[in-house]
Amino acid sequence: MALKDVLDKDSLFSPFQATMVFFLCAPLTLVGTHNLMQIFTAAVPPHHCRSNITMYHNRLPTDPCTRFVSFLTNDTESCSENDGWDYDLSVYTSTIINEWNLVCQREYMKELAQSLYMAGVLVGAIVYGPLADRFGRRVVLLCCLLQIATMGIGASLSPNIMVYCIFRFMTGMGICGLIINDLGLAMEWTPQRFRPMVSMLQGYCLSIGQTILAGVAYALTDWRWLQLALSLPYFIFFILVWWVPESSRWLLLKKRTHQALTNLNRVARINGKKGDSTITLEMVKLEDQKDSPTRNNKLTPVDLFRTPAMRKITISLCMSWFSGSFCYFALAMDIQRFGLSIYLVQVVFGCTEIPLRVLSSATAAYIGRRFTVFSSLFLSGVIILASLAVPADMLMLQMTFSILVRGFLGSYFVCGYLYTAELYPTELRQTGMGFTNMMMRLGAVVSPLVTMTKAYMSFLPLLIFGVVSTVCSIPLLFLPETLNSPLLDTVEEVEKGNRKEINNNTTKETQSVRNTKL
Repeated sequence: MALKDVLDKDSLFSPFQATMVFFLCAPLTLVGTHNLMQIFTAAVPPHHCRSNITMYHNRLPTDPCTRFVSFLTNDTESCSENDGWDYDLSVYTSTIINEWNLVCQREYMKELAQSLYMAGVLVGAIVYGPLADRFGRRVVLLCCLLQIATMGIGASLSPNIMVYCIFRFMTGMGICGLIINDLGLAMEWTPQRFRPMVSMLQGYCLSIGQTILAGVAYALTDWRWLQLALSLPYFIFFILVWWVPESSRWLLLKKRTHQALTNLNRVARINGKKGDSTITLEMVKLEDQKDSPTRNNKLTPVDLFRTPAMRKITISLCMSWFSGSFCYFALAMDIQRFGLSIYLVQVVFGCTEIPLRVLSSATAAYIGRRFTVFSSLFLSGVIILASLAVPADMLMLQMTFSILVRGFLGSYFVCGYLYTAELYPTELRQTGMGFTNMMMRLGAVVSPLVTMTKAYMSFLPLLIFGVVSTVCSIPLLFLPETLNSPLLDTVEEVEKGNRKEINNNTTKETQSVRNTKL
């Protein structure tokens, strides 16, 4: 495509790109706070059954869900909801646990709330990917920002757990729509040579959210104020992102040439190019006429599996995204087991991911995306399997292994978003990113169920996590490398690239056989 070549060749990391990246990175800094918010809003304070008999005994039963039967004996019985519970609020002023008594018989509702949030993220991937391919990245992104702000505020004002779960579900939908459209819009406006750097910056913003969460949660120990403080900034992010124009690539595919040219001229003015531009309306129309026979504006998620190359890409990416999230969230939500301050552990985990993300960004830029994504996921699985040999009482060593695994998985997410965006063509990019993100969130939903298997065999969850990560990383080796490659716009271009790669491999094998015979 001539126009695409001009865009990639003549676009530098100019004032427009720098401002755009800043505005698109800003909302990502608080994504991690919403994903992991229940570490603090649903923290379980020490508690015991409220009972006059317990007060008389001047000691507490071993099980916080029981109370003494009488003044004369030490016999106990299960505590009923009518009795209520007393909580030690010295660390947390208020959490959803003590406000709605989500302990003992109602303990499952804590996990239900987090699972419904992740289910919302999963539904968001199904809904907002195809919507972005149909109506545009910018429009859907702005709607998601408003949805996060309003639903987050609604959650902070919830009168009961069911209303809270509904608002959290809707927040999760907005979070997923934000991620896939924010990253996709940034990739489509960023020149080829700067994509790894932009992806790296966006990955750092996702990591920063973990540290921000610990700091804000330490300052605001009431869950309602914490929820509110992390939701209100999205109104500001809405104003910032309003400045970012719609993707010119998407506009061209939808034959909206005049708007595409308007956006391109606006970018030229911001960059200081006031004279004649290398991109003209005639060039845009010629490009549109040249590609019009091969374009299909009615593509659906089914087209992700319709052709061989797209099918291979989608299946391989779905496996890898599922396994990465499957393992990551199991480790991220289980930080109380180390016996340290959860504020401290959250900060440590957030900060120690950054060096590995820097390393992965360098390898993605100079060695290749495929190698980086594969090695990050494969090594995380190997380390999880190696941690099975660590004794249960060596908590610091277990924490070290967890830090390494989370670091490698965080590196996978940084490069995975870049690699996914580069593999899919423009006409199916948001649909593909939405579908793979749906599989990612499915892994997060299934993860707590696997963690529960430790009640039967303590080593079983780690064994499952390690095997799944290792096995699901292997199909990545059969995907094409996208380093120094332009973004493709149509499914036909992807198929041509796949056939070309197959022919090149066949030629190399034939040449190797001939050399052997000689």
